[in-house]
Amino acid sequence: MASDIVPIELGLTDGPVYTLWAPRWRDGEDEWEAFLGLDEDLYGFSSVAELVAFARSGKANDLDDHPAWEALTTLPAEAFVPRDDRRFDLISVPELAAEEPTPEVIAELEDTLEIVSLIGEVCELIDVTKFFNGNPVLGTVRIGTRNFEGREGAEMWHKVGQIISRKWDDVVDAIEGVVSTPEVDAAATATAQEELTAAAERAAALAVDDDDELDTDLDDLDDDLDTDDEADDADEDAAEDDEEFEEDDSFWGQVGIDPIKIITSTGEYYTLRCYLDDNPVFLGRKGKIFVFDSEGALARYLADDDDTDLSSVSTYDEVRVAATDGSLEIDVYDDNVYVLPGIGEDIADGPRRIDRDQLDLAVELLLDSADFAGDGSVRDALRPTTPLGFFVSYALDPQPRRLAPSGPFDNEAEAWRALEHDFEDRLTSK
Repeated sequence: MASDIVPIELGLTDGPVYTLWAPRWRDGEDEWEAFLGLDEDLYGFSSVAELVAFARSGKANDLDDHPAWEALTTLPAEAFVPRDDRRFDLISVPELAAEEPTPEVIAELEDTLEIVSLIGEVCELIDVTKFFNGNPVLGTVRIGTRNFEGREGAEMWHKVGQIISRKWDDVVDAIEGVVSTPEVDAAATATAQEELTAAAERAAALAVDDDDELDTDLDDLDDDLDTDDEADDADEDAAEDDEEFEEDDSFWGQVGIDPIKIITSTGEYYTLRCYLDDNPVFLGRKGKIFVFDSEGALARYLADDDDTDLSSVSTYDEVRVAATDGSLEIDVYDDNVYVLPGIGEDIADGPRRIDRDQLDLAVELLLDSADFAGDGSVRDALRPTTPLGFFVSYALDPQPRRLAPSGPFDNEAEAWRALEHDFEDRLTSK
């Protein structure tokens, strides 16, 4: 979905409803989190098609100001179908809490409690916030299976189940009390449903093709070697064609050097980076990374100066020539934009609140910069055997069967901020 506005399904008394959730995002110094709605209402639609029709309608809502809203309204209807891990059945929570505390059960309960808690905060539902604030034992669900092992663990799980059994109806009633469904255009809904049906048919056809291909492969096991060799050659040619099709034929793709944008607590900067034998090389010298506050400043430097480790790259002269004749354009792809502010605060809130893409990119940048400087301290700090490394590893890959890190996470947040500080010390403004 567009930049962290995601579709979700909420299972309520009268059946599932579909809405949109915007996880925490920042606008300048302000931090926000929101659901699709307006003022006191949380919008929920009985079908994905109605949700799509509303998003395309242009009607006012609380997500209008989100930086990704405009792009979201242009997405195909199938992009509004919630992923399986974003379907939250609120009605089944008491039954879930009465089951054995397997990793799968705990993970599902944790996810549902998390989304309900967020709805309570965003919609200012007193009954929901009282439920969580008044029952801190519910926080044990966030720590994974370790709290529910052995006799004491079984007692803890029983307490969680008792609390949910007594109070959950009030929580559901509070949420259903603010859910409303605005009118949507019937024709727009029908159009969206046609898109969804067509997308489902395409997916089913692809699944059948995959099954047919598997059956064919099994039937062909008795074919002679020549036939197999010919098929292998054809597959290799097709793979080569695919690779050629996906090749980046832009100027930067041809020279093998990437412009990157780095957003830190002190500002936004531009620089260059490439990889030589998988080793990162930045526009810089002796471990220091040269950064510029605009694309133009970077281009001017490239035209006038080559006192940098990157000048040893064979294609660097092509960059200098383009910068000198004025044809160079600094194009930064989305996966080369690194946003550091706020990660420390998110870590302090726990792995479930992390923007995984932002964290993954930030880890890449910190490791690359340290490798460029010949400094192994960042890799040491992010090893899974350290508290921060374990946290980061889990946050980037929170599989249900994995043991979750336990809070509070103040130490991990401080360790991350120290890495950020060290990274910023590597930057040299030009």
